[in-house]
Amino acid sequence: MVLGCGFGTSIFKAPTWRLWGEEKLNGAIYTVYLKKVRYHHPSKSILQDSDDDEISHLEWETVRVRFLKAGTLERLIESLASDQGELESTFVNVFLATYRTFASSRQVLNLILDRYAALDSANNKLNVPKTLRKDHMKALRLTLQVWLDAYPEDFRDPPSFPSMNQLLEFCRARLPDSDLTIKVIYKLDKMKKEEEVKGGGMLQRILSCEELRVSCSSPMSNGQHQQLDFLDIDNATFAQQLTRMDTLLFKKVVAHQCLGSVWSRRDRGRGETAATVTATVDQFNAVSFRVQSTILVDTELKPSQRARLIVKWIDIAQELRMVKNFSSLKAIISGLQSNPIYRLKKTWGAVIKDKAETFDELARIFNEENNQLNQRELLMKEGTAKHADISHASDRHLTRALEKNALNPLAVSYGTIPYLGTFLTDLTMIDTAIPDTVADGLINFDKKRKEFEVLAQIRLLQGAANAYKFEGEVSFERWWDSVLVLDDKEAWRLSCQIEPQGSSAPSSTRETRLRKRAQFGHRKNDSIASTSSGSSSSQFFLDNDSLNSPASHNDSCSLERKSLSRQMSTSSSSSSLPSLDVSVHSTATTTSGKTPERQVSNNSLGTIGPSANVSPYITPDFYIIRVSLESDAHEIQGVNLYKSIMLSNSERTSSVISSAMVKHCIEEDPDNYTLAQLLPDGEMLLPSHANVYYAINTQHDLNFILRRRRHGDENTIIRKNPAKDYKVRKKLLPLAT
Repeated sequence: MVLGCGFGTSIFKAPTWRLWGEEKLNGAIYTVYLKKVRYHHPSKSILQDSDDDEISHLEWETVRVRFLKAGTLERLIESLASDQGELESTFVNVFLATYRTFASSRQVLNLILDRYAALDSANNKLNVPKTLRKDHMKALRLTLQVWLDAYPEDFRDPPSFPSMNQLLEFCRARLPDSDLTIKVIYKLDKMKKEEEVKGGGMLQRILSCEELRVSCSSPMSNGQHQQLDFLDIDNATFAQQLTRMDTLLFKKVVAHQCLGSVWSRRDRGRGETAATVTATVDQFNAVSFRVQSTILVDTELKPSQRARLIVKWIDIAQELRMVKNFSSLKAIISGLQSNPIYRLKKTWGAVIKDKAETFDELARIFNEENNQLNQRELLMKEGTAKHADISHASDRHLTRALEKNALNPLAVSYGTIPYLGTFLTDLTMIDTAIPDTVADGLINFDKKRKEFEVLAQIRLLQGAANAYKFEGEVSFERWWDSVLVLDDKEAWRLSCQIEPQGSSAPSSTRETRLRKRAQFGHRKNDSIASTSSGSSSSQFFLDNDSLNSPASHNDSCSLERKSLSRQMSTSSSSSSLPSLDVSVHSTATTTSGKTPERQVSNNSLGTIGPSANVSPYITPDFYIIRVSLESDAHEIQGVNLYKSIMLSNSERTSSVISSAMVKHCIEEDPDNYTLAQLLPDGEMLLPSHANVYYAINTQHDLNFILRRRRHGDENTIIRKNPAKDYKVRKKLLPLAT
């Protein structure tokens, strides 16, 4: 469908894409957009009459574009190719990255092979023209090749490899001597050899490698291996070794294991595991635990001596910022902000001012304002850049260090290691806020597109991580393994032994500086209720230490080191990744319209009971609101289109309107629109400068409507009573925060 627009028509900042509505077909729902593109006049023939120029006045044309919003699994397989039989590369990438949340590998493989066989048969039962059948078959072959190359683990099911053998049998029958057949034979042979190595002499090879590691270390004169001292380890070397470990783990992360329904184990029936995500959690916690241990283990140190240890970790964190390792950087910040450490007022008071300011600047990277905007902007700028960039105009110390590093002619190009918890939070929010299925049980593919946007960022950063070329140092690894790791209760006991709870406070200046410093970082505890259809409600926790002593808990709540290994880091800043072993709680909302729940957990770990007092640094969590667009179009056929938006406690109406307009592909001035909450008795219009988080009515569904501003739409609540034909208008004052 193509619509013409007259030459010279003013577009008045009209959007390039405009939502037209939805189309429902058997087993599928399509979202239809009208896209304005430049009109390309066909080349004139020499024989064409000069007077035959009926459409030469057209400058723009509008094309009708369909996107599959939801459909059955069979419809999704059909959509791997366009109607003309061309490979839909974007759709294929999204599908292959996310299909595990709604189907198994064998299901998808069987459907692809069955469709190919149907297209190849003489009696074609499919609604595909004969002239396009070969093109559709080619698209399916390309899909299988992409699948084998990008996700070989989906076919790795030893010892019999049924999926690979099924595919090989199919290829030999229908595609002999094709590129796909050659690829399948090669992949299957490679997988079998790898399994033979694992089942054969692999143990002996591991032992040999371990012996090699030991023999490479430098022995002391008495035959004993030299033990490094923490303060003697070079800061740059320390950061490089942490980055080397993080790089190996991050590059092995299987992106689809980060999906909210997979790594949080919401859908246990599919058997998906998140081992690669668990490994990053373990490493993150290992860093945070060692920050605590090195500072607390020697209780006889003076405050000035202990302050040197804190400064050492700050210097290491700064070096990590230089090499763009945000994972270990976040872990160190978390360790320094954990309850047993940041309560040491005398020790922090002995930290020199410049180092304390550097710590503030580093912690500010992970500030939660505007959905961790600082960290996200850094990843956007530095994700694939060669060097770290200046992070913040007020970061005096970091700016100086970054500029010095940039001027170094011997500076090496680095990749980027992100804090994976940011992506996990985003994916969990998407999984929680958007249902798995829509009307008639159709798979919600719009949700998969949103998830793929996050997965694509992870894959991009994994590619950038190949730039790291750090070699391992056995002496550092030996020191790392020798560090005593304290559990939560023991760390608190040592902290109170160093500075008893009733000890005198430091001077007011140092107290102010300490409080200011403690306010930076990741302080929020998010409790998100599952709204995904077809699944039980569940929560995940970003851990948050209270300021209380764990001694107030029962002794049975003490945690052993093994149980901590897969828990969240004991950080008061909620900075470690959500625990993969946290129990599932049924507490929250469903799409049927229950009251949304807002929680802040004050316990140090998901397994520890709530504490009596609350940390003054805890920030309330966010809401997920649904915003629909008022439209006069009748093509929607009663289906209400909405977009899910995360609402933080600092957002004003104008900011929420802007976010909603972006989601709905509207490119106009936000001042031309208003936002209203839909209530059972009518709607509540939000003032332009109100804090939406506090203005909304949480006793009802968080459903909103975005519409063009009309006369008299400012500062009013409009309620409609169906029993009486009248309106009641009430002044609504903007709320201050």
